[in-house]
Amino acid sequence: MSLRGAGVVCALVAGLLPVSSATASATAVAAEPLPLERLFDNTAVSDDARPGEADFDGSGASLSAADLAAAGWRPGRALTVQGARLTWPDRTPGEPDNVLAAGQDISLSGRGDALAFLVAGTTGADVTGTGTVAYTDGTSTPYRLTAPDWRKGPLATKALALPHVNAPTGQRTEKARLYVVTVPLAADREVTSVRLPHAAGLHVFAVSVRTGTLGWTGTWSTATGGHPAVGPWTDRTLRLVVHTSAGGPRVRVRFDNTFAATPVRIGSATVAVQASGATAQEAPVALSFGGAAGAEIPAGAQVFSDPLGFTVPADTNLLVSFHLPGTVSAAPLHRLAVQRSYLSETGDHAADTTATAYTSTLTSWPLLTGVDVGGGPGSVVLLGDSITDGTHSTPDANRRWPNVLATRLLGQDEVPHYGVLNQGISGNRVVTDRYPGDGVSTETAGVSATHRFDRDVLAQPSVRTAVVFEGVNDLRAGTTGEKVIEGLRLLADRGHAHGLRMLAATIVPCEGAAQCTAAVDAERAEVNAWIRATGVFDGVLDFDAALRDPARPSRILPRYDSGDHLHPGDAGLAALAASVDLRALVPAP
Repeated sequence: MSLRGAGVVCALVAGLLPVSSATASATAVAAEPLPLERLFDNTAVSDDARPGEADFDGSGASLSAADLAAAGWRPGRALTVQGARLTWPDRTPGEPDNVLAAGQDISLSGRGDALAFLVAGTTGADVTGTGTVAYTDGTSTPYRLTAPDWRKGPLATKALALPHVNAPTGQRTEKARLYVVTVPLAADREVTSVRLPHAAGLHVFAVSVRTGTLGWTGTWSTATGGHPAVGPWTDRTLRLVVHTSAGGPRVRVRFDNTFAATPVRIGSATVAVQASGATAQEAPVALSFGGAAGAEIPAGAQVFSDPLGFTVPADTNLLVSFHLPGTVSAAPLHRLAVQRSYLSETGDHAADTTATAYTSTLTSWPLLTGVDVGGGPGSVVLLGDSITDGTHSTPDANRRWPNVLATRLLGQDEVPHYGVLNQGISGNRVVTDRYPGDGVSTETAGVSATHRFDRDVLAQPSVRTAVVFEGVNDLRAGTTGEKVIEGLRLLADRGHAHGLRMLAATIVPCEGAAQCTAAVDAERAEVNAWIRATGVFDGVLDFDAALRDPARPSRILPRYDSGDHLHPGDAGLAALAASVDLRALVPAP
């Protein structure tokens, strides 16, 4: 799939396309907006024993109700994906359960940063159309929506993949895909209705206003890099250690079942300030989920805990503990934590203050992807690879450059004390998926930055500014500088469409490391020259200048080198953070 094709998975603001009079006259548009479910005119889901009762794509093929149930996508179930709450249609197999987009007016209300659509296309290719959002003040804005194909779209960006396709001749072992696509809203206005695009083959199952990112500041986050085998863990408690950036009077945590095919259950969960190791300073405080002690997370979805009155100190280690009552043999995770966390003996030990039950250690962060604090100025997201991830920094010391940057922000009063969210993944690339985006795999270097941008940047709480610091892994693997530039331009455009301040960091030198040839260095120089000169981004963090050896600009200055000539050590990571002009992080008024 081309970068341009990948980019349209995230809808960008565009002018309203003209609709011919013939098309308009052929489409019945309701005089008044109606709830989406009252306009369902297509049947996508069939019982495996009666596949003929649905015809999703016009050739008799459909989604399997059994597969959906196995994924936890049951009729009428509320699902949270990319921070947006959507409801899977409350229909039995064989009943209409989606709308073929043809200019229908949908009643919808709310104030948020984005509209979220649960969609799929059925033409064999991406389906794109332009619609309109109406606001209570009488204004409207256009949006462009793209639905990838349900059988050929990228697995890297899907919300859910099902293992079968139902057909009149019998069930086929073939991946069926569903997608959540977001488009930006005017966040200062209240939505009153949405007009769907005119787009043949674009199916809409649900639509909502994304409100869950507002009113919170991200204090810690991590990016899911894959879905490897773990444990297996049965009736175990995980106690994960995470380091805050911003502080606040309330807290909530986020668990993601990204890339999964089946649900996972959190039996109970707590939060505490760390004393040392797995020991809490005080008794851990219970978290709840919709008022319940635990929650089931459907495949591909996420869950936020309820807001909890709990003072989160800035620049401090927290313990987030959660009990897994069932058996978990594979899980979405962030592999390189550079931080020891803990695994208990059998039983629910989330409420334990002491470390007695925590007899094993972990060096990854499974399932947990975010900690937010109430209020605050919003967050800065750092999208990167292993240098941002903290490879070769001192374990358990929080010396990654995002940590040092967060400490700098806290120690001054010239700019807001933003939360700093580290979305680095070791081995990640701008334009190529390392992990394919589906299935259990040993690969944990993630899908490409272009494919994870929506989930890892746009869906973060109250994000103000994003920094893109990637590209060296692409170049070392043979991707041309031109392709990397194309990917970086796409990221800048998508961030700008959602109102973000977009910064780019230049690629640091790596002479002496594997695959860092003179040809790669020439491509690196080409990318850096483009970053510095084009003005596509709102600002530049010149990390190349901060780390390079003046006597030999193709290599890292020896005192900053961790020893592998690719990754800075603690001193080099501190130099990166020190080189950032903090004023560059502040969006324009």
